Amino acid sequence: MPRLHHLAVVVRDLVRAERFYVEVLGMPVVRRWSDDAGAPRSVWVGLEGGAFLAIERAAVAEGARRDEAPGWHCVALAIAREERDALRARLSAAGHPIERASAYTLYVRDPDGNLVGLSHWPNAVEAP
Repeated sequence: MPRLHHLAVVVRDLVRAERFYVEVLGMPVVRRWSDDAGAPRSVWVGLEGGAFLAIERAAVAEGARRDEAPGWHCVALAIAREERDALRARLSAAGHPIERASAYTLYVRDPDGNLVGLSHWPNAVEAP
């Protein structure tokens, strides 16, 4: 059975995206890549089990994928249920409000509008 090797997301602003995934979400930088001219091209951030998320600088700045269009809908990252409230506060303070939430998952947009789920399935939050 295949296992996840990596995911890749293309972003308009590599610095801004790195700030979101590394500083706000707390993902560790695994590797940085430069293009032939020496400009930053990609930042890889670690996922559990040796997989990684490749944050890639877009070759063009225009264009956005719509959620209803065919393609990947979101990336869901595992969090501990106990981290939920602190993560919600950290995201809000960084200008990334929760778009929607379920008993198991918080949904937020990265700086380029990509949907990121932060899930603690199967451990639901208690009903208010």
